[in-house]
Amino acid sequence: MGQIKHIPNILSALRILCSLLLPALQPLSAMFLGLYLICGASDVLDGYVARKTNSTSSLGASIDSVADVVFITVLLVVFLPILQLSLWVICWIAAIALIRLGSLLVGYVKYHALSFLHTYANKATGLALFGFPFLYSISGLTTTSIIICGLASCSAIEELMINIQSKELLRDDAGWMFRK
Repeated sequence: MGQIKHIPNILSALRILCSLLLPALQPLSAMFLGLYLICGASDVLDGYVARKTNSTSSLGASIDSVADVVFITVLLVVFLPILQLSLWVICWIAAIALIRLGSLLVGYVKYHALSFLHTYANKATGLALFGFPFLYSISGLTTTSIIICGLASCSAIEELMINIQSKELLRDDAGWMFRK
């Protein structure tokens, strides 16, 4: 059983490794999409396995959050140069990034720790971001940008407000809509 508790962190580390390999591949090629799907599967499985094996930890939650940031950053590096985004979309993405950085800063000052939260809004944003290649091929760039940036804006503002208002770091806060 001792080795099983490391599986969630190994899955998160796998996401980091696969993410870092993505820029070396042709975007949307079979190999790219294969690694992309491995990243997505590891994101779903790491938390699931941690909960099922009772091996959740603050270290694991931090590694998962870092893996998410690496994955999203790599995707921005890969896709931003080839997408021909409108200035308004670039500004929207920059505003979201500033809100996220502000939230991290508030959390670090208050809790002396990285304060990535696992809210439902953040999970929905992550799912939408993961679905980007598929949404893009179905809906086009403008509609996909509005959907993803809209969700990302809501989740970033929610996370910032939770970090401002909370007395303690609550990484697994469901978010405002799900509070009783």
